[in-house]
Amino acid sequence: MALRDSILNAEDVARARDLLTRPAPRDRLWPALAAAGALACTALAFATVMIIAPPVKTDHVAAGAPD
Repeated sequence: MALRDSILNAEDVARARDLLTRPAPRDRLWPALAAAGALACTALAFATVMIIAPPVKTDHVAAGAPD
């Protein structure tokens, strides 16, 4: 078989094949996991403080009113 001349440039075809076979870049997962972990720890800390903290003592106006 004789080779026929092509209107496609061989370098451009090679570049297109390289672009198609190259894997897509992936996003890093560690920053999202670190942020979620920090948020979870903060939420647990606030929940613990809300349970352990003594209630705020307030004086109501009605408690000191005359009968």
